Amino acid sequence: MIRICLSLFICLSMIDCLSQPVAGASPRARINLDAGWKFSLTDTVGADRAPFDDSRWRTVHLPHDWSIEGDFDEKAPTGGGGGYLPTGVGWYRKHFLSPKTAAGASVWIEFEGVYQNSDVWINGHHLGQYPNGYMSFYYDLTPWLGKGQNVLCVRVDNSLQPNSRWYSGSGIYRHVWLHVADRLHVAQWGTYITTPRADRESADVVVKTTIDNREPAERDAILRLTLSDTAGQVVGRTESPFHIGAAGEKVVEQKITVNAPSLWSPRDPHLYTLRTSIVRGNKPVDSVTDVFGIRTIHYDADSGFLLNGRRVKMNGVCLHQDAGCLGSAVPMAVWESRLRLLKEMGCNAIRTSHNPESPELLDLCDRMGFLVMDEPFDEWKVGKVKYGYHNYFDKWAQTDLTTFIHRDRNHPSVVLWSAGNEIGEQKQERGDTVLAALIATFHREDPGRPVTTANDDIAADNGSARLPFLRMLDIVGYNYMDRWHERRELFNSPDRQDHPEWKMIGTESVSIPGVRGQPPGLSSVIRAEQLWKFVSLHDYMIGDFMWTGIDYLGEARWPNKNSGSGVIDLCGFPKDGYYFYQSQWTDKPMIHICTDWNPGGKEGKVVPLIVFTNCDTVELLVNGRSFGIQCLQFPRPGNSGAWNKYDHWPVAITTGDLHMAWTIPYEPGVVRAIGRKGGKVVCEEEIRTTGAPAAIRLLPDRNVLRADDQDVVQVKIEVVDKDGHPIPDAANGVELSVEGAGSLIGLDNGDPRDHTPMKSSRRNVFHGLALAVIQSRLAGRTGIIRVTAGSPGLTGATLEIRAANP
Repeated sequence: MIRICLSLFICLSMIDCLSQPVAGASPRARINLDAGWKFSLTDTVGADRAPFDDSRWRTVHLPHDWSIEGDFDEKAPTGGGGGYLPTGVGWYRKHFLSPKTAAGASVWIEFEGVYQNSDVWINGHHLGQYPNGYMSFYYDLTPWLGKGQNVLCVRVDNSLQPNSRWYSGSGIYRHVWLHVADRLHVAQWGTYITTPRADRESADVVVKTTIDNREPAERDAILRLTLSDTAGQVVGRTESPFHIGAAGEKVVEQKITVNAPSLWSPRDPHLYTLRTSIVRGNKPVDSVTDVFGIRTIHYDADSGFLLNGRRVKMNGVCLHQDAGCLGSAVPMAVWESRLRLLKEMGCNAIRTSHNPESPELLDLCDRMGFLVMDEPFDEWKVGKVKYGYHNYFDKWAQTDLTTFIHRDRNHPSVVLWSAGNEIGEQKQERGDTVLAALIATFHREDPGRPVTTANDDIAADNGSARLPFLRMLDIVGYNYMDRWHERRELFNSPDRQDHPEWKMIGTESVSIPGVRGQPPGLSSVIRAEQLWKFVSLHDYMIGDFMWTGIDYLGEARWPNKNSGSGVIDLCGFPKDGYYFYQSQWTDKPMIHICTDWNPGGKEGKVVPLIVFTNCDTVELLVNGRSFGIQCLQFPRPGNSGAWNKYDHWPVAITTGDLHMAWTIPYEPGVVRAIGRKGGKVVCEEEIRTTGAPAAIRLLPDRNVLRADDQDVVQVKIEVVDKDGHPIPDAANGVELSVEGAGSLIGLDNGDPRDHTPMKSSRRNVFHGLALAVIQSRLAGRTGIIRVTAGSPGLTGATLEIRAANP
């Protein structure tokens, strides 16, 4: 994605005044148009005309998702796929003044994502209709832009249901940008950066730039590249003269060699900045910047995935685009905290299932160090839901795919393309012909990355009919090979024997699902263990993406509103399954007990306890009394002294599983797990019997946010006893109020069966927790945000957060 220097002044009235770029900035401007849209959830006749009176419409700021503002309804047309939330038709209107620099310039509007079937008008002129709800798109405004006030109108039609197998949201749920550039400029998504050769000594950075000339005359100019490292130091330059025809387009290829480059990887996500300038008469007339990473990728049938020449196992998760109470309009601060949590779990790879994600999310993956399997389609010609993308595939697929590749191909995080998910054509005799056209586009527009598809039932009957389809793939993707009955323990090893030349990856597999606060089922734990053992022990397996990293709205059956497949719940709170993957994917000592120790029917019973750890041994104590130690493997040489030290304990149990389990009689008090490595205590965890609910505690993820109408603070709400211990089975109702320079934009608790509206200010905590999301109210409005939480019979809590200038 092109990242461009911009300037912006937003009036607090309905009309925005857009300034010229500041002195010394790029001659191009990329202006955010998120603030001050008029919105009506009606299909209003005449709303496309500029003079239309929208003064009584509601004012909203983008990103905006109107579906998440509605009520959950079992009879909603979206059904369980859409999370039982409303859709419909909505109108947006934006009044703005032309930037002073727009005179004689090229101007276009970019939408990062509108769900779905959008029509756009500028000053009454229809710019176009775009059905895809996930892909970015843009329109030229130049011929119809007025010198003064302009009106941009957008009609969004998400009324035909069902059109998705999961929650999609409705509306302009991503950012909108106004671009102003010289008539001779770098095209939208017009830079293509590759690093075909890179090691610690040097690297070649190859740049292909698409130049767009909107002038009626031919032009001569210079294309200048300037490459800087993270410290802002220039590490390379080059420039090339070029000639371009009138109203024409030209691609210029250049190369910069970088000495001693810092290579991008998940562990060290080093980034560089490329500034591309078009110069005429020693004056830059256009300039754009791209952030990218220097790295090489290679896939091998025997060694799996090699990044910068070193084998890396993809410890992956699949993700949908919504974030619980925020729907699909997700502030980047929320995604950043969620990705940080996945990083702490040991996750290093993300699959964008099953659609293009926000460009900002890929930016985060670049900066935070995630490998990305980028995926544009859930359907091709064969449909899965009545009004799904198959209705548009023939007309739009190649356009959408080309845009998708151009938008995302400069991201170092993107290391693999997936052409689709569980595609119906996989099971058809001639399905490979559809695949062939898509692969040809991938290889033409980005030859450096391989292509896969996520394939279910590879081992099913008539599998030989699918071989032409699978053989066409650069990498064969396996969905749910852990649940194929006849191969549940063999996984894809028979295919490895029959097709040793195949490169293989697990594109989707069952995780340890469930509801936060409820211990995981032992059978799901064992299945996850078996799969991970297979993937980790076989080098040819590139990695695996489990379904899913985080719970998501939709794909549910009433009374549930969301899928419970994630190891993190809708609020971003980890479930027990999270700690299994952390025990396998990280080295930092950790230990986790999968239960709470409040009675809840445990009295007089023997209670099974599951423990996840990456320690050598764990000792379990109840009220100070040891119930023995367990280890995940036999003691390693050199540890014998430590074992002799504890010979008064029962004989240690060595388990072949990747978890530990005790069965102990319940008694109120404290359960303590002690983890040791090399005989030394390296971590501990305690769970305890808590008292009655006494108070509310508010825990913000930070105390200062930017006053830009975008930034958010996430506040964890806990119910605690008189000693301050969180109560894991509390269900008290909490009322929240937010005053000052911010507002409440979502309140949730992670309970799949809670049908309280997501924008309500009242909600019961679920297993002792809830989450409030507070957003700065208006750009430039600084000051204190006061959050107050109360509950009958409990001591309330007040929190102050400061909104400051960016």
